[in-house]
Amino acid sequence: MLSLRDPVHGFVRADPLEAALVGSRAVQRLRGIKQLGMTYLVFPGAEHSRFGHALGTMHLAGRVYDALAARPASPLDPHPRAVDRRRVRIAGLLHDIGHAPFSHSAEELFDRPIDHETMTRRLLEHPEITTLLGEHGDGVDVANVARLLRGGEAPEERLLAQIISGELDCDKMDYLLRDSLFCGVAYGTYDLERLLDTIHPIEDPETGEWGIGVDEGGVHALEALVMARYYMFTQVYFNVTGKVLELHLNAWLRDENLRWPSDPDRFLAVDDVETLARMRRSESRHARAVLHRDRFPLAYETREHLSRDEKRAFEALLPKLEDTFGASELLVSNSAKDPHRMGQSRVLVRRWNDSLEPMEDASQFIRHLSRIDTYRIYAAPDIRNEVTAWLGRRWDEARRTERPVGQER
Repeated sequence: MLSLRDPVHGFVRADPLEAALVGSRAVQRLRGIKQLGMTYLVFPGAEHSRFGHALGTMHLAGRVYDALAARPASPLDPHPRAVDRRRVRIAGLLHDIGHAPFSHSAEELFDRPIDHETMTRRLLEHPEITTLLGEHGDGVDVANVARLLRGGEAPEERLLAQIISGELDCDKMDYLLRDSLFCGVAYGTYDLERLLDTIHPIEDPETGEWGIGVDEGGVHALEALVMARYYMFTQVYFNVTGKVLELHLNAWLRDENLRWPSDPDRFLAVDDVETLARMRRSESRHARAVLHRDRFPLAYETREHLSRDEKRAFEALLPKLEDTFGASELLVSNSAKDPHRMGQSRVLVRRWNDSLEPMEDASQFIRHLSRIDTYRIYAAPDIRNEVTAWLGRRWDEARRTERPVGQER
């Protein structure tokens, strides 16, 4: 057994297979990938890596499995060495190994049309990982771990997959607590112990699918998780300075024609440190913006919850804006998220009389939350005030009139 002390969960224990995988190149590389990308330049404590999050997710995957398996009529085997328990922990450990440098900051810039989930599946098939699973797996192999990360096939397997990525998954449970701790904020805290004490495997009577639900007594704990996620997005993940630094990173990568390698062996050689070393050798103003905080200032920001019509109206202004001031002098950010929509399936609440109702019906708080959808326009310093005035006039006019937005009089 390997014991690792984690600042969020205390001791994290790893069995021989987990310990061997922790030592693999794919997992050790995560030490060089910051969990929150460029956010460490805004919140000085946010130096934590994907490595710690991987360990925390593995640990919570086991705890969530145990909580679900202990319930009456659960379809999960409660034995501590059950194969399904072991593979859901392995899936938790490996779920993020495909993240590119700076995590989500520039994850779309692979040299092939893939995403970090696809890269994760490719790395699962890397000879080092397959060898370790072959030597220590004892029923856990690449195929059944990959199925969990794809969402599962059989009903019980789909329930296991939801432990890693679903409505109430251990990924969210860990990153909210971890990111809140390292950013030095209280927004991401919630009652983890109460939540684990009240979750249940529930078969949806409408679909016949197993999902993770809660007892009626756990509704407020779940509300706290949703509120934590909502505020972490508005206050940390969508931070105004963090977003512009991400945009500068993306602009630099495009200017330098750099892309993350889709070949697994080449991918394992790139991390934040290697990328920053390249940036230091660059003369690009976007590299300077990141390294010396010589960033474009905010020129305009919409309200936090644009309606669909407002969003379309604002987007209609953007082509004219770029024509007027030059696309290279502007950076445009659209921060959009449904933090109260935790997955594609509904979360069911088991009431005192064993009846079931969707979480949106059981919680007035969640029912009244709306989608975060906001635009920010950043501009080169010498045109910032002009951009602010131009957008202020056009946006006010667009909301007052019914003519097509962006069309000249």
